[in-house]
Amino acid sequence: MKPRQLGSSEILVSPVALGCWPIAGMTSLDVNDVDSMKTLHAAIESGVNFFDTAYGYGINGESERLVAKAIAGQREKIVIATKCGLAWDDNGERVLDGRPATLKSQIDESLFRLQVDHVELLYLHAPAPNVAVAESAAALREIMAAGKARLIGVSNFSVQQLEEFSAECPVSVVQPPYNMLQRTIEAALVPWCQAREVSIAIYWPLMKGLLAGKLPRDHVFQPSDGRAKYPMFQGKEWKRNQDFVDDLRAIGEQHGSTVAQLAVRWTLEQPGITAALCGAKRAYQIEEVAQATSITYDDAVKTKIQTALDRRGDSTVRGAV
Repeated sequence: MKPRQLGSSEILVSPVALGCWPIAGMTSLDVNDVDSMKTLHAAIESGVNFFDTAYGYGINGESERLVAKAIAGQREKIVIATKCGLAWDDNGERVLDGRPATLKSQIDESLFRLQVDHVELLYLHAPAPNVAVAESAAALREIMAAGKARLIGVSNFSVQQLEEFSAECPVSVVQPPYNMLQRTIEAALVPWCQAREVSIAIYWPLMKGLLAGKLPRDHVFQPSDGRAKYPMFQGKEWKRNQDFVDDLRAIGEQHGSTVAQLAVRWTLEQPGITAALCGAKRAYQIEEVAQATSITYDDAVKTKIQTALDRRGDSTVRGAV
């Protein structure tokens, strides 16, 4: 797959992006700086030029600081996306804060951590419950005007919130969850973006590892593993999803691809999708999914995958994140 355009800008990104949440070490197990640095370097060597991090990825900006070390001396190769508006309090609880002063302070801290004078893309991490979307949007417009971000995006926004935000600040990229099992954005958000030349950079293309095909049916989640709380990993949904993964595995074995590669490739071929943010904490993980852009994926494979999706069927929890 060729590099893809962000919005209507001249910025081109690899369809597979590196999601830099896992290397923050907050919810992922067995994270360490040595492996995280190897992962970041492996992404670059695999042709991934789109790094997605955030002010809130780590209590003290661990993700952004690691990215800074990894791209030192090769800044011109990397498209950096970061986010503002989310942080952690002294108890480790998430705090959404969309006040202009907070957003401006956070982007300055992010630039310091990243050791750059601007980022290519700055997202509002999520709407803040006690701050008007338009107020946050106006602040991000000022940040862009100051040259600290070339483009502005939003994450975890509804179409209504997008309307409110875009009335105050141009939106180039939207970041929602999306994968083979969570497709609610297809109804309204994707058409909204397509009509306005807004890119969609999705997260969770592998549904937190479920669609990587490496979790056995009898897997026992450790207490510190946050995935256990999601309906996708429980009861009948877990069984149905494992059946679906088995179908993908069989297809992959027939065509020389892994489950993860099939899932990412399928995602990248859906209408309106510009990039898939693939989180990784080990080099082999990003190396594997980066190859999804070059695998052979003909109509016969597409038909088999659609048959597997039809067999999986719908579910009342498939859109739940």
